[in-house]
Amino acid sequence: MLQDVNTKAIHSSDATETTDPRILRSRAMLMDALFTLLNRKEFDDISIQEIADEAGLNRATFYLHYADKNALLQALTAARFRELIGRRGLSFSNCDSALRAIALGVCDYLAESTGCPTQLTKLPLERSIVPVVENIFREGAGRHEMQPGVDAELLATTAAWAIFGAARWWYQAPDRIPAEEMAARIEAIVKPIFVNAVAPGA
Repeated sequence: MLQDVNTKAIHSSDATETTDPRILRSRAMLMDALFTLLNRKEFDDISIQEIADEAGLNRATFYLHYADKNALLQALTAARFRELIGRRGLSFSNCDSALRAIALGVCDYLAESTGCPTQLTKLPLERSIVPVVENIFREGAGRHEMQPGVDAELLATTAAWAIFGAARWWYQAPDRIPAEEMAARIEAIVKPIFVNAVAPGA
């Protein structure tokens, strides 16, 4: 059963953007509010006003932090995803370990989402987890020089969908192998995409 997203995970997901405790607190309140509402109704039926009311904030405060409720959903999903990575003692601290950590995190996300009572996991998974993985790869690509002709956006999208597709295939397999083994297989398949995209020595 998936545990509620905790404040520590929420704060860590936003730590790259700000360390202002008031901003972090407001974002945490909005994520908690959305998570609570998702236990009552479907995402598409939840309004921004309802989220703000549940959080004890006003609509203007909501828009200071998130462009729309989809952006809030992605932030919530990112917090959950990073929490799963953290539970395994993994991180995105370097490129060599990040790819396997991401693959394992997606496998865990699929496995732990099943049977969860919240509407969050009833959304199409590609609507929640794929954009999160794309953003992680987008940020990583921004720290490297690409080969001529390589589009970093396309690279991030291709890798994210490749990992998601492989993890979904793994999850649906009747004779599922351990997640750790599948993550290693995914890494072996996806890593050449990055090796061929990044400029030598970058």
